[in-house]
Amino acid sequence: MADVAARAGVSRALVSTVFRNVPGAGPETRERVLAAASELGYRMDNRARMLRRSRTQLLGVVFQVQDDFHCDLVEALYPEAEAAGYHLVLGATTPDRGELRAADALLDERCEALLLVAPQMPASKLATLTSRSPTIVMSRRVRASEADVVRTSDHEVVATALDHLVGLGHVQIAHVDGASFRSSADRRRGYRTLMRRNGLEAHTRVVTGGATEEDGLAAATRLLDEGKLPTAVVAFNDRTAVGLMFGLRAAGVDVPGQVSVVGYDDVSMARLPFIDLTTVGQDARATAHHSVRRAVARIDAGETAPAEILVPPYLATRGTTGPPRNPW
Repeated sequence: MADVAARAGVSRALVSTVFRNVPGAGPETRERVLAAASELGYRMDNRARMLRRSRTQLLGVVFQVQDDFHCDLVEALYPEAEAAGYHLVLGATTPDRGELRAADALLDERCEALLLVAPQMPASKLATLTSRSPTIVMSRRVRASEADVVRTSDHEVVATALDHLVGLGHVQIAHVDGASFRSSADRRRGYRTLMRRNGLEAHTRVVTGGATEEDGLAAATRLLDEGKLPTAVVAFNDRTAVGLMFGLRAAGVDVPGQVSVVGYDDVSMARLPFIDLTTVGQDARATAHHSVRRAVARIDAGETAPAEILVPPYLATRGTTGPPRNPW
């Protein structure tokens, strides 16, 4: 700041006034100070300034770097955080870097709250984090937790997909589940319940899947090996649905002519013309908005009671679903 002050011909205190954007400097002086700073390549160290106030204005985000929806949600979080006067610090997880390690690193950076995108950690580990920092869990149901939860109901997701398929005339509807992923049990349970309510219990069929394209390919092989194809499949997520679709097509099965496929998440990949996946979407913008709002309420307003906010799903109808043509 002393260098900027010398170049602009003002005091160091006046430079600080300009960079803090508070009254005390006229328009011409402000413009001269900013020009001098630009010429010198100087930027105010906002983190140091916030530390002096015992604040950082940082929100830490733990997400899976391999997951398309996680990346869509992170993208949606940035404008919400900026509008609230906060900055994001990202803590990506990888096969060699778990969620707790990523969260610990964010807390070491003095993030004032944690936003966890669909965490897979057990409830006991989650409780440890909530005891250390305000914690917002996104896209996962959590029972008896001190964390705020912002999610889309898995039951509503399955109901939206099944309503679409039943409306097209499908009866033989299978479900490729998420195997051991946290949300898989809720979606599997919802599928069985809703098939029964639609009078289709005799056609209930759960196939082991997972959360990746490779899992979807493996599920397609299982369906083909069983020798009887359903007329429609509800997949755990979009990545699984895409793998399933390509596995079926590689075996000569027409999608949607013989088997309709519905995914979940509505990631950018699903909208590509050569994929064109019908899917039930999570509203990333709404999820991001409510998550940041809850974090700010915990930090700035001192709210302590956890809240759960449900974001409604939506149906994106594309080219992988149609009326059944070749039933069992």
